[in-house]
Amino acid sequence: MAVLVDLTHCCSTGVSLQQETDSHIFLLYGKTHRRENGFSEPYLTSHRSLHVLDSGSTAECLYRLKQTMDHLDLSSIRVLTTARGREVLVRYQEMLFTAVYTFDYKVTPADKLTCSGCRGSAHMDSPEVEVQDVSDFLQQLPALKGNIRILKSTLIPDCFGHGFSTRSGGVSYIPTLSSLNLFSSSKRRDPGAVVAENRRRLALHSGFHPLPLRLVKVNHASAVWVLGKPEPESYDSMVTNQRGVVLAAPGADCMPILFADPVKKVIGAAHAGWRGTVMGVATATVDAMVTNFGCRHSDIVVAVGPSVGACCFTLDKEQAADFITLHPDCVPDPESAKPHVDIRLANRVLLQQCGILPDHIHDNMVMDRPSVTPCTSCNPEDFFSHVRDGVNFGTQVGFLWMTVEQGGAPGSQTGREEGL
Repeated sequence: MAVLVDLTHCCSTGVSLQQETDSHIFLLYGKTHRRENGFSEPYLTSHRSLHVLDSGSTAECLYRLKQTMDHLDLSSIRVLTTARGREVLVRYQEMLFTAVYTFDYKVTPADKLTCSGCRGSAHMDSPEVEVQDVSDFLQQLPALKGNIRILKSTLIPDCFGHGFSTRSGGVSYIPTLSSLNLFSSSKRRDPGAVVAENRRRLALHSGFHPLPLRLVKVNHASAVWVLGKPEPESYDSMVTNQRGVVLAAPGADCMPILFADPVKKVIGAAHAGWRGTVMGVATATVDAMVTNFGCRHSDIVVAVGPSVGACCFTLDKEQAADFITLHPDCVPDPESAKPHVDIRLANRVLLQQCGILPDHIHDNMVMDRPSVTPCTSCNPEDFFSHVRDGVNFGTQVGFLWMTVEQGGAPGSQTGREEGL
C-alpha cells in the first residue's frame, strides 16, 4: 500500500500516520512549503519507507510517484488531501494513471485545516494549468531505447505518407511497454498522457500533426468504416479519400495492413489478427475501396507490417483448421497438438483471391524490397509482442495519409523516415 500525503494543496494533513508502519509514505511537497516548514509530522522523519516528492511541478512529482509504485509493484494508494486538493489530484490521476491503480481519497475535514489558504482557493490551479503542466513535463523527457525508427514500404507511392512504427524513441518506461507504446489500455500501466506524448513524437518524426491520427476501434472482426458515413461502435478497418486525416491500425503480433490506390487517391488501414484474417477483414477493406470509391483491384497496393510469423504463432487444432482450408501451406505442422499458423500467408492468399495482383503485396514473402514484415516475437529489441510478452504488451502501428501537397502532410511541412 502507498500513502500520498498532499502538502501541496494542504499545509497539514491533520491525520496521524503512526499506524502506517507497513505502507510506503509519499510526501507531495511544494518546494517553498518544504523550505519554510520542513516535515510537518516528526514521526515521518523516522519512517522506514519515506519518499519525498518535491520536484519542480506537480506533474513531475506524481510521475515520480507512479515510477516508484511501478518499481515496487504497487497499485493501491491512499491519498490524504483536502476537498479542493482532491479535485486537482483526480485530474492528474486521469492523465498519469490507468484503471490498474486504485485511489482512495481521504479528505481532511475543513475544521481540521490549519490555514485559510487550505480552506479556500489559494492552493488551486485551473484544469488548463494541470493539462499543460503534464504536457510540458512529458515533452522534456528523454527518448528511451534510442531514436524513433519507422519502416517504409517501397511499394507505396510517394504521393502517400506512411510508415510502420517500431518500439524505440518514446517515453514509456514499463519494460514490456518501453518505449514507443502507441495505445493506452485500462488493463495496463501506460496512461493516456504518456501515449499521447509518444504519438506526438511519432507524428513530429514522420511529418504529420498528431491530432488527425485515427486508430481503428479493434473488435477482431471484419467491419470497415468508410469515413464520412456514421461511425460504427467498433471496426477493424477504415477507408477514405479524404486528405488531412491519418489512418492507423495497431499491431502487437496482429498485422497492421496499409492499402493505397494512387489512381483514385484512396487509402485504407486494417488490423488483422487471426480471427480478423479468417473473417476476411483484408478483403472487406478492398471491397469497401472498390464499392465506395470506384477503385480497381489492379490499382491497389498493399503493405503488411510487422507481425508474428509462423515460427512463433500457434493455435488449437480446431482453429488452425480454418487456415488449412484457406491454403494447406498456412499450417506447416497440421498434425501437431498446437499447429503453427502463418496468418501473413493467409492474408496474401485472400488478397490475391479477391483480385489484388501478387506483386502489389509487400509482405515477408517479398525478397527484392526492404522488409516491412519482420516477426514481432523474434525481434524483442524492435517490436512489441503479445505472444512473447503476455498481457502487458505494447502496441506499434501502421499509419497512412494522402499528402496535402507534394512533400506535405496533415499539419506539417516535411516528413522524414529511417529504415530499421
